[in-house]
Amino acid sequence: MRTLMKVLLMAMLALALAACAEEKKEAPKTEAAAPAPAAEATPAAPEKKDYKVGFIYVSPVGDAGWSYAHDMGRQALEAMPDVTTAFVESVPEGPDSERVLNRMAREGMDVIFATSFGYMDPMQNVAKDFPNTVFMHCSGFKRADNVGTYFGRIYQARYLSGMVAGAMSASGKLGYVAAFPIPEVIRGINAFTLGAQKMNPEVEVRVVWTKTWYDPATEKEAAKALLDAGCDVIAQHQDSPGPQEAAQERGVYSVGYNTDMSAFAPKAHLTAPTWNWSVIYEYVLDQVRAGTWKSEDLWWGMDKGVVDLAPYGDMVPQDVRAKVDAAKAELVAGTDNVFAGPLFDQKGEQKVAEGERLSDGDLLGMMWFVKGVIGSTE
Repeated sequence: MRTLMKVLLMAMLALALAACAEEKKEAPKTEAAAPAPAAEATPAAPEKKDYKVGFIYVSPVGDAGWSYAHDMGRQALEAMPDVTTAFVESVPEGPDSERVLNRMAREGMDVIFATSFGYMDPMQNVAKDFPNTVFMHCSGFKRADNVGTYFGRIYQARYLSGMVAGAMSASGKLGYVAAFPIPEVIRGINAFTLGAQKMNPEVEVRVVWTKTWYDPATEKEAAKALLDAGCDVIAQHQDSPGPQEAAQERGVYSVGYNTDMSAFAPKAHLTAPTWNWSVIYEYVLDQVRAGTWKSEDLWWGMDKGVVDLAPYGDMVPQDVRAKVDAAKAELVAGTDNVFAGPLFDQKGEQKVAEGERLSDGDLLGMMWFVKGVIGSTE
């Protein structure tokens, strides 16, 4: 009996030990499923920027002249979907212009164009306080890290208009109504004279200074004084069509400036040196958009389309047109130069030798008249 009990106890103990051994066996490990790949993030679209561009003009915009030509360029920018523009007209050069420039900068303009020579120092003063604003000054020479300068080689078109005037003058006496005796204006008078002399070597150009960019009455009176002196073609470096109107009233010919002024004197207007400022304004804005703008001096000519000649009046003969068109093609191609030697000043002293030409530096500082100009540079 004891033996049987002993056997049973031993069997039960063996079963218990076997059960414990089974419990100690680990369950097979299962590998966790790999997480699903995250969706690739779509890059955020670049933030669209709208650009604010300001302009200040020295005269009323009107429907002809200097400020009108600049405003046509402004309107080309305004037509762009990402650009808004603003302008202030009839801003005197000096302290008033500095106040206007300062206000525009404080209003958050990205680019400001100052379109008259006398805005140069005011723009320099304001630009120091707004280093993130791009300032562009027309016809000046002072630059800074955020101030650039621009102009066009309008003397090329003046040369061509002088050819027309020289061919159409019966007396060989041309009159020129001019604003201020600064290099820009003197350079244009010289180019006009050289063009006229190409058609008539004996021609003379009489100059009257008005000491104003825009004063229709003064400009018209200056033209009348030249007509009284025997001039039979009137040209101008002024903003209004006053000189054109004076010429038509006297029954003589005229050459306009800035834009086609034929609507104001259809019987007198031969042609005009004209501006297309949109070429420069669009270029500057493209650079600002791209983040590549840098301070520089832009001085572009007929080859870039910044300057041109207005359509000829009906009174200009075909042979004259053909000669002027041929000269224009040479200027555009760079095979001719308005200020190629030999050139002589009013006193007959040689300023440029045969085979040489004036440099851009010489042109930008030009303060002397070529032979054939009657007037003072002061």
